[in-house]
Amino acid sequence: MKQEKISRKTIGAVTATGILAFCGVLISTAMNVIFPALSAEFQVDIAVIQWLTTIYFLVLAIIVPLSGFLKQSFKNKTLFLAAIGLFIAGIILNAFASSFALLLIGRVVQGIGTGIALPLMFNIILEQVPSGKLGMMMGVGTMIPAIAPAIGPTFGGWIVTRFGWRAIFIFLLPVLIGALLLGALTIEQKMKPQKAKLDLMGTILVAGFFIGMTFGFSYMGSRSFFSLAIGGAFLLGAVCLCLLLLHVRKHASPVLKLSLLKNKAYTLRLVCFFIMQLVLMGLVFILPLYLQLVNQSTAQTAGLIILPGASLGALFTPLGGRFLDRYGEKRPIVGGSLLIFSALMLFWLLAENLGNVMIGLLYFLFTLGIGFSFGNLMTSALAQLEKVEQAAGNALIMTVQQFAAAAGTAIIAAIMAKSQSNPALSNSAAVVEGSKHSFVVLLLLFTGVLLLLGQMYLMKKEQQPASLAKNQAEETRG
Repeated sequence: MKQEKISRKTIGAVTATGILAFCGVLISTAMNVIFPALSAEFQVDIAVIQWLTTIYFLVLAIIVPLSGFLKQSFKNKTLFLAAIGLFIAGIILNAFASSFALLLIGRVVQGIGTGIALPLMFNIILEQVPSGKLGMMMGVGTMIPAIAPAIGPTFGGWIVTRFGWRAIFIFLLPVLIGALLLGALTIEQKMKPQKAKLDLMGTILVAGFFIGMTFGFSYMGSRSFFSLAIGGAFLLGAVCLCLLLLHVRKHASPVLKLSLLKNKAYTLRLVCFFIMQLVLMGLVFILPLYLQLVNQSTAQTAGLIILPGASLGALFTPLGGRFLDRYGEKRPIVGGSLLIFSALMLFWLLAENLGNVMIGLLYFLFTLGIGFSFGNLMTSALAQLEKVEQAAGNALIMTVQQFAAAAGTAIIAAIMAKSQSNPALSNSAAVVEGSKHSFVVLLLLFTGVLLLLGQMYLMKKEQQPASLAKNQAEETRG
């Protein structure tokens, strides 16, 4: 059996696009620790400052669905150069911003760049990596942005303490210029671009859905559900979703190919992926609060406690991909999911007495489970589709991932805010109570993943797509 090797140019292309995706996530997580400094300098409330993160994810969620259209219409190198050019422009705007408005504009520009680059990285992997190495490389692709949330708070705290908040952006410029040169030299084109028509109405409806749902979730903890801020926002999201479902039935090339959801095997994995991302972002929101407000750790110490577990867990992602390549998807996905469930159960049981060391150990157990299951769920979902459908399938997965990130953060923030509004509780006691309730919610949600996995692997053996079977047969004959 001939083992196809991954070309150096493919490795370079994945690295270049991965660096851009990594920097996008790194800045988003690093900015959380500089909000007080920004609030003081620009005389803006923390509630308004939060839009530097919210608007970034909103733009990301709107641009990612366009990845199918962009891939079909433009060359990979053209997309990469546009993405990194926009991102560098946004970085420069933020580094030298003289007003809060310029900061917001810079974040919007960065969101557009990352929204182009993130799906591009996975499309290059799917298009140019031999199927026998696909699991490992999808794991690498998943690992690159997954490490950034672990490093972000520590990086941001260290930089702002020593050099000021503007240095966060300036320090990334040499890295991005290196990625620009690497991508220009290595990114290749395997499939000829074709003329495609942009689904403008579909894009507007997707944007309306995300804007409505994001605003609704953001205000859940502080406003009445029937207020305009929440009820009106959710109504806008629901109306846009209904219109989008009607629209995609009539459009030949919709912005999101929702017809892929008719594929039950793909949809089951997509739902598991959505819940897993939601739980991940929810937990990432809880732990820094607990460490700082209950255990009285500094922001930098909190980042350092989370850093080892998150980094080591993310580094296991390629190993999880190799397990998929060698043993199939069932073992790493089910095994990783059981580790996640165990960690969440222990977080809940020990919620009233979580020391720093215990948080670090349990978070490592959690991220280890993520490493073995998260990227493999994405690989497995795309493997259920024909080759020609995978770019559209990837766009849908990336879109769902952004929505899950926003939903997970907002839901847990609302639970925590509800507990903190209880006047009978001290601040630390309220965080403990909110954390305990949040762990229960995350545990119940993840129980749904285990039930879906049971259905997935106990049901009748799924029919393998013809394109995947053909590729594997050719490698075996080789």
